[in-house]
Amino acid sequence: MDKGGAPSEGGTSAISSNTYGYVRVSTRDQNEDRQSIALREARVPEGNIYMDKQSGKDFNRPQYKRLVKRLRQDDLLYIKSIDRLGRNYEEIQNQWRILTKEKGVDIVVLDMPLLDTRRGKDLMGTFLSDIVLQVLSFVAENERDNIRQRQAEGIAAAKARGVRFGRPPKPLPENYMSAYRQWKSGAISGAAAARKCGMPLSTFRYRAVLYEKDGLT
Repeated sequence: MDKGGAPSEGGTSAISSNTYGYVRVSTRDQNEDRQSIALREARVPEGNIYMDKQSGKDFNRPQYKRLVKRLRQDDLLYIKSIDRLGRNYEEIQNQWRILTKEKGVDIVVLDMPLLDTRRGKDLMGTFLSDIVLQVLSFVAENERDNIRQRQAEGIAAAKARGVRFGRPPKPLPENYMSAYRQWKSGAISGAAAARKCGMPLSTFRYRAVLYEKDGLT
């Protein structure tokens, strides 16, 4: 599988070397195995599988760009699902047009057998493929919007319950409360109190705000 270097030119005896696959996972924590296994089952040569591990927010994806440059007319590209080409309706449609119309590449979407441009190259077949593509592109974008909305609602609900996000603050030094009280009473400056605690002034004040707000130390 290609993650950086150019894939080897060699294919397998059972399938032409002009067959390719593309894998995209949205973050570096997602596992690409499901997509990779599907491509291998479709007998895509290992060296012809390109993979990006980054956000699909835009199309600044190095391996996808390398793949598109390598593709030639009548080459065959396998993808697991239509949203591997983009994260919204417009982007999916645009990439499909570039690949099929401008470069003359055939595409097989494994999760949707109707989207196989090798079949039905007559007017009716093309018409049906275009309809399916438009519907699935819309569904992919709509699902992404729904996921965002559910995430936002979940975060808002958690915050309302007092859940804090991000890494927990480091434990305060033992003399923090003493320095805090001296600072609050005006006996020493904030900078002096921060130095006593061995922390930046901004951190000292931030922890003071947290303490004053809800007693967290």
